[in-house]
Amino acid sequence: MNAFIRTALRSLLLVSLTVTTALADEARRDLIIDTDPGADDVVALLLALASPDELNIRAITTVAGNVRLEKTSRNARLAREWAGREDVPVYAGSPRPLLRTPIYAADIHGAEGLPIPVHEPAKGLAPGSAVTYLIDTLRAAPPKSVTIAMLGPQTNLALALIQAPEIVKGIKEVVVMGGAHFNGGNITPVAEFNLYADPHAAQVVLASGVPLTYIPLDVTHKVLTSQARIDKLQGLGNQAGKTVADILNEYVKRDMEHYGLSGGPIHDASVIAYLLRPQLFSGRSVHLEVDSREGLTFGQSVPDWYDGLQQPKNVTWITEGDAQGFFDLLTERLAKLR
Repeated sequence: MNAFIRTALRSLLLVSLTVTTALADEARRDLIIDTDPGADDVVALLLALASPDELNIRAITTVAGNVRLEKTSRNARLAREWAGREDVPVYAGSPRPLLRTPIYAADIHGAEGLPIPVHEPAKGLAPGSAVTYLIDTLRAAPPKSVTIAMLGPQTNLALALIQAPEIVKGIKEVVVMGGAHFNGGNITPVAEFNLYADPHAAQVVLASGVPLTYIPLDVTHKVLTSQARIDKLQGLGNQAGKTVADILNEYVKRDMEHYGLSGGPIHDASVIAYLLRPQLFSGRSVHLEVDSREGLTFGQSVPDWYDGLQQPKNVTWITEGDAQGFFDLLTERLAKLR
C-alpha cells in the first residue's frame, strides 16, 4: 500500500470518527432532573446517573415533597455519591408549595425519605437556588434543547415560569411522574401525591404550553417488582444493586399490602426508563386539567380520554409499560455502577 492510499484511508477514518462522535453527542439528551427523594426517586436517579451515553445530566434540582427540602437535598446528593457521579451539581429549590399547606409522605418513605441508613454526603450543594438555575440555564439554552424529568411536585419549574415565562423556548419536553385516572389515586381516592402536593404548580406548567408527557399511576402500577426481579438486582454483586434491592424490599411492602398487588411500583424510575427506552411505553395525546378546588377532588388529574371537551391536546398520557423490559434495563444499568 503506497503512502497516498495510507494517507487517504487515515483521513477517511478520521472523518468517520468525527461524524460518529458528533452523532453520539447529538443523540445524548440534555437533562435536568427535578426531584424530591424519596425511595423511588433515588432508584430513578441511579438509573439516570448510570446512563451517561444517553443522558447528559446538567443538574439535579430538589424540592420539598416526600420529605422536607433539607432531606430531599441530602438524599439527592447521596444518590449522586452512590453512583460515583459527583460531577453532577445538585441545587436546592423550593421548601414549600406555591399556595397550599405543605404535606409530606414520610409514612411511605420513612422519616429520612429512605428506608435504609443515610449519612451526610461528602460533597455539598451547588451555590444558588434551583429556581435561579432553571431560569439561567433555560434562558441560555438553544431552542427546544433541554428535557426536564419532573419526579416530584412541580413547584420549582412553576416558580421559574412565573418569574421568566420566556424560558419555555429552551424546553424540549417535560416528563412528569404524576397523575392518576383509571385506577384512582394514592393519596386520596382520586389524586396522586405529586399533583396533590402542589396542584397549582402543575396548573402553571400546563398553562405554559411546554410539551408534556405524563407517567401516571395508570402505568406505574403495571410495572411491578417481583422477588425474582429484586433478587437479580441483589445478585449483581455491586453496591448499587444491593442498595436498590434493600430500598425496594422495604419500600414496596406497603403498596403490595394496600393495593393487593403481587409486587410494588417504582414510580419515578419509569420516567427515566421512558427517556432511555420510549419504545417500552405507549399512550396517547389528551387534553389534561388539574383540579385545585378545595374538596374531595383537590389535586385530581382529569385527562379527557374520549375528547368530550373538544379542547386542544396538551399532554401525552402514558398508560402501558413493558415491566420486564423496564427491569432488564434497570438491572443492566445498575450493573455498570460500583
